[in-house]
Amino acid sequence: MAEPTGSVLVVDDDVAVGTVLVALLAQAGMSATHVANGEAALRALASKPADVVVTDLRMPGMDGMQLLSQIVARSPELPVVVLTAHGTVPLAVQAMRAGAADFVLKPFDREQIVFVVRKAMHAARHAEGRAAGAPMAQGPFASASPAMREVLELLARAAPSTATVLIRGESGTGKELAARAIHDQSPRRSGPFVVIHCAALPEALLESELFGHEKGAFTGAACRKPGRIELADGGTLFLDEIGDVPLAMQVKLLRVLQERTFERLGGTESVKVDVRFVAATHQDLDAMVRAKTFREDLYYRLAVVPIVMPPLRARPEDIAALVSRFAATFGAANGKGAIAIEPGALERLQSEGWPGNIRELQNFVERLVVLADGTTIGRADVERELARSVAMSPPAASPSPGASTSTLDDRRRTTEREALLEALGRVHGNRTLAARILGVSRRTLYNKLAEHDIG
Repeated sequence: MAEPTGSVLVVDDDVAVGTVLVALLAQAGMSATHVANGEAALRALASKPADVVVTDLRMPGMDGMQLLSQIVARSPELPVVVLTAHGTVPLAVQAMRAGAADFVLKPFDREQIVFVVRKAMHAARHAEGRAAGAPMAQGPFASASPAMREVLELLARAAPSTATVLIRGESGTGKELAARAIHDQSPRRSGPFVVIHCAALPEALLESELFGHEKGAFTGAACRKPGRIELADGGTLFLDEIGDVPLAMQVKLLRVLQERTFERLGGTESVKVDVRFVAATHQDLDAMVRAKTFREDLYYRLAVVPIVMPPLRARPEDIAALVSRFAATFGAANGKGAIAIEPGALERLQSEGWPGNIRELQNFVERLVVLADGTTIGRADVERELARSVAMSPPAASPSPGASTSTLDDRRRTTEREALLEALGRVHGNRTLAARILGVSRRTLYNKLAEHDIG
C-alpha cells in the first residue's frame, strides 16, 4: 500500500496527547492540527476540510461518539479514527458500528498510529466519490425510466428476505446506495450497515479487516480486534468491489457465506455471526469465472438475487429530474437559493453520455452552480464547463514520433491553468471544494497544481 500524505485533524482534550500526535504525524509527512474538543473540531472542519479525523472518545462536552455522529451526517466520506483506553474497547467497537474507520488503543506507538491513519486515508481516497452525500441519496431512485423501475421492484422484493444480493453496474450508478436501500427496508434496519471496499486493501490487510485478529497475531496487534464481519453481526455487510478479492480470500469468504462462521486472524476459536451479505462489482464476473480468476461456487453463492444497476445513458428520461434536484441542493448549500436550468442547457446535458454516470452528473451540476454568475444556468454555461472537462482530461494518446504538438499542448496547458486558478479563486483556495467543482479527485488536483507550479 502506498504511503499517502494529507491533512489530519486531531481531537483530544489532553493537550499533551494532542501535541505528541501532531508531532508523530508531521514526522510521517502528514499535516496535522490539534483541537481540544468536539465543538472546536466541527468549526475547524467547516473552515478547512481534513483527510482524516483522529479523536478521543472520552471528552467533556461533545464526546467522541457525538462528534463521530456529526461527521457521519455531514461528511460520510471523511474517515474517523477513534482513540480509546484498554477498558473501553467495547465503546470503540460501538463507534466502528456507527461509522468509524478504525480504533487505536492508548497508549499507542508511532508505527501503529501512523499505519492506521495512512490506511484510513488510503481507503478513503480509493473510495473517493462513492458516498456522494445527501444530494445523491434519493437521486438514483427518483426515476421515470422502465429500467430503473424494474430495479426498484427487485430491491423491494429482495429487502425483506435473508438472501445474498449481488449488485452489478458501472461506476457511479449507485450500487452502494442500492445496498443501503436493501438494508433500510429489511428487518435488519436497526442493526449495523458495515461497508468494506475490497479493492482498497492489499490481501494481507483485507484478511485482518474482514475477519479481525487476536492479540499478538502480528506485530502491532496489541489486543483482540473485531473484523467487519463481526461488526456487522445482526445487520448487513456490504462487500464493495467483490471482484477484486484474491482467490485465496475467496475460499474463506465462501465458508462464511455457507456456514456463517470464521476464525479471527491468529486465532483458533470459531466465531458464529448472523450477517446478511450484499456484494457489488463493476467487473464482468462471468468472464472472470471463465478465466478462473473468480471462483464459480462463490459467484453462485453471491448471486442468489442478482441486480443490475442501469447506466445513466440507459435512463436519459431521468436526467432532467436529477439535474433539478442537484441544482436545488447545491444552490441552497452555496447560498445561491433557487437555481433555474434553461431548456437549452437541459437539452445539452441530456445529450451527453456521462460515462461516470450519476456521480459524474452530480459533480458537473455542482460545478455549474458554484461557477454560475447568477441563479440561471444556460446552454453556454454547460458548453463552457464541458470544454473545461475535456481540457482537464489527460491526452488520449501519445503523439507520433516527429510530430509537432507544441501549439496544441501549450493551449491545453493554458486552459488547464486558467481552470485551476479560477476554481481556486471561486472557493477562496479550498482545494477539496476546487477538486469537486472541477470533477477530479483531490490527488489529481494536487498533481495538476504541482505540474503548473501553483502554490
